[in-house]
Amino acid sequence: MTSPNPRPRRPSVPRRPVLGLPVIAVIGLALLAAPRIVLHDLGVIHEGTFVNLLFVIVPPVVWIVVVLRRRVPNPFLTLLVTGLFYGVLLAVGHQVLWDTALGDDPPALGGNLGGLDPAAQSVILRLFAAISSVFTGVIVGAITGLVAWGLGKAIPSDSRTP
Repeated sequence: MTSPNPRPRRPSVPRRPVLGLPVIAVIGLALLAAPRIVLHDLGVIHEGTFVNLLFVIVPPVVWIVVVLRRRVPNPFLTLLVTGLFYGVLLAVGHQVLWDTALGDDPPALGGNLGGLDPAAQSVILRLFAAISSVFTGVIVGAITGLVAWGLGKAIPSDSRTP
């Protein structure tokens, strides 16, 4: 039995992902920054060196180039989400390498919280480190997203390759 007023069917139109890139590509972009996390926590690269600077600068530059070349509809959102994934990777990396990175000198709380059990202090410090890592990733994503958005407005769309 058919209904008296069947709904007309719309032809299916392929939808662009909201981020302008598949989620796996966004995760892949975030993974570009992961080697620095490991190399830094293992003490292979150090702050203030040229090699470290490359590991800090190159991944966000690649993020910007990719979103501009792919002409994503909202580069800010795409890179904000990329930064979120990067922040999660940063948090996980730091947690996994916590003991290796800090060795025999783990951080400790001071002041009124200095008397807490060391295990409780460790949980608190690790929790705040994880939150800080995710926040850092989101900030990196927001900054690169703003740069990409601004460049996208400044560069004529016909000069960017599809």
